[in-house]
Amino acid sequence: MAEALALEKLRTFLRDLTPDARALLLAEIERSEQRGEPIPAAEFLLQELRGDARPPGREADRATMPARLFFAPLDPFVVDDAPDRPHRGRVSRVCLDPIWQWISRDLMPSETKGYSDQVARGLLTNDKATSERLARAFQDQAVQRIQQALNAVQDDAKARQRLAAQVGTPHALDDLRTVHGVLKARDALNVFASRLPASIKNLADDQLDNVKALLDSPVGGHPDVFLHALILVMGRLAVPCQLVRLAIKAAETDQASRVASTPYALCVTIVLEEVERVLSVLRANVKSANYGAVGGQLKDIHDAARVLRTEMDLAGDSPWARQLATLRAEVSNLIKSQIETVPGRMRRLLRPRKPNEVTPGAVLDATDVAETEALIEFVAVCRSYASELALNEVTLRVTSELQNYLETGTAPLLDGLRGADERGRPFRLSQVDATVRFAGKVLGASYASLLQKAADVAAQDERKAAKG
Repeated sequence: MAEALALEKLRTFLRDLTPDARALLLAEIERSEQRGEPIPAAEFLLQELRGDARPPGREADRATMPARLFFAPLDPFVVDDAPDRPHRGRVSRVCLDPIWQWISRDLMPSETKGYSDQVARGLLTNDKATSERLARAFQDQAVQRIQQALNAVQDDAKARQRLAAQVGTPHALDDLRTVHGVLKARDALNVFASRLPASIKNLADDQLDNVKALLDSPVGGHPDVFLHALILVMGRLAVPCQLVRLAIKAAETDQASRVASTPYALCVTIVLEEVERVLSVLRANVKSANYGAVGGQLKDIHDAARVLRTEMDLAGDSPWARQLATLRAEVSNLIKSQIETVPGRMRRLLRPRKPNEVTPGAVLDATDVAETEALIEFVAVCRSYASELALNEVTLRVTSELQNYLETGTAPLLDGLRGADERGRPFRLSQVDATVRFAGKVLGASYASLLQKAADVAAQDERKAAKG
């Protein structure tokens, strides 16, 4: 009973999140699963975040079965990110519902109703094969009609604006082109995907040769398929940025100028755009002080920067070199602005107070302590990836400041606890407890354990003094 109530509370919380927050949370859970990091109740969370939580007052939703079947070929190309970001060859998950509504309302309303009714009847008899056949036929119709709609506005700016307004997504025409392109190449992409390994731990040697041969085949190399085929490959990579190895192999050199002259230059562009997408997730997590979720994003950006800098020759003033430099600078500035505040936050919490500065019965704010502890962990995470993100100097400096303060500032807090009266004792204890927590993150568990023992002794001395 208690578990059911907890799940219902969690379901309510998830459904109250904004679409952007849902997308960011879903992306983080999926990335953790890909890294092999277990998350409690992951299956429940994924089901709810991908499920059919409908906006208030809306009857139709993209998660109804007709829409799900229609969009099924796009699953590998759906990205859980804010819809206002452009995604080459992909589409934001939260854009699927507006596109379905446009198809149902404006593009082919009678056909959509007929298709939806037929699928609904098929579901009553659990006839999955018939439902999928209906979906394929409807997809083929939609491909023709979407192409007609795009052609009709090609040379008319006002018509393009009207169509974009009808669809209602931030990058409406690009989203339609992506949906159209994937559905048009549906069968070829299915064949290509079936020939790829389910997971590619390291794109090198024979594995690299095999994937390159598949991309050069009539199926993978077709102009309507190539972009999405590269995205399918990236989705199978344990380290997505290794996609650039295909570009290096195609050019038979690591020189950026020669790589850029081949069709496989798209690999580098896709990787850099993926770094930009991950950076947007990182920025949102930092803004919301969700520091526990940033490790994966920092690792992905770090890995991409390392692969691009070590496996490609980006010397000179190439567009890729400038783009990578800009991304590294953005990450560095974002992280610096946060971690440089940590020593000051810790000092404010642990600063020794005179007796007249302590309110009777007061304690440190638990939220402030928890946030500072999370920021200290954040500094440690940043140190792991500092080399490729231009963070070496600031992470070393901040870590040194934290270490020095804890090593020199502990004695006054213990003395304050020993000399505390009954009214000031709770505050002195809360300061020492916070110090132990912070020390565990900065100086290690052994140091924190010794500090805790010293704190216990100081507390006992204080109680003996009080009795005396």
